[in-house]
Amino acid sequence: MTEFDGEFSPAFEIAEPAIWRAPIIFNSPHSGSVYPNAFLNVSRIDLEALQRSEDSFMDELIGHLIHDGFPVVRVHFPRSYIDVNREPYELDPRMFSGRLPSFANTRSMRVAGGLGTIPRVVGDGQEIYHERIPIDDALGRIETLYKPYHRALRRLIHQAHQQFGSVMLVDCHSMPSVGISRDEPKRPDVVIGDRYGTSCSPLIAAVIEETMAARGYSTGRNKPYAGGFITEHYGNPGNGLHTVQVELNRAIYMDERLRLRSDRFPTVAEDFSRLAEALAAVPLDDLRPFQAAAE
Repeated sequence: MTEFDGEFSPAFEIAEPAIWRAPIIFNSPHSGSVYPNAFLNVSRIDLEALQRSEDSFMDELIGHLIHDGFPVVRVHFPRSYIDVNREPYELDPRMFSGRLPSFANTRSMRVAGGLGTIPRVVGDGQEIYHERIPIDDALGRIETLYKPYHRALRRLIHQAHQQFGSVMLVDCHSMPSVGISRDEPKRPDVVIGDRYGTSCSPLIAAVIEETMAARGYSTGRNKPYAGGFITEHYGNPGNGLHTVQVELNRAIYMDERLRLRSDRFPTVAEDFSRLAEALAAVPLDDLRPFQAAAE
């Protein structure tokens, strides 16, 4: 199930502008929609059910930003196959035949929920596989898809940091308009995730909130999504590394049942341009590394 050279061409892509307008990277790790045939053959659910886990069309909503001077990263393989917004080895031992590496994280909350690096379920809780899959298969996906993606993302972040002295990674996602739990409050149009103030400067979250609110969107922070592995792992404001997750309510730009772009899609794409402009206007001096006061 790792013989997919002809199916992922390439597995992900990084589009860089000729001239960077600002050290801001837009990333779409969950909009991949290329499903390996071997994966579909071992899935107990159909393609339509698997696609419900996609951040459908998010890569298109931000893709035009390359023309505005901002690099864009997009993944082509689906998150139900392997999720790059997890630790590299968040693995559920109940899923695999064979011995897991001793360093695998088998006890995280994400693993418990079936949403580890190799997911056991799709977003609405349906089991993906008929039976256990070989651990070598899982490790192959990590080596050939997960690790190359993160190496490339790290290089891009380092490149921007070296050139500008700071970098902002905007991790772009979409969420179902209605949560699984009936007790969950109505979801806003946009949820800003900054790991409760730890992954980026408060100024960045405030700019996103103000910009989107001014364009008519309702906003929230960190609930129900505070940011995943990418936000937590790459966000280090003290070193000038700022990461923020932006979750867009799918009902804003698409028909969730039919998985079709709505009439509002072009407007939402344009609003991302306005958001990019607002973030680019944040003074770099406010984002560069800072040192703790001497004792």
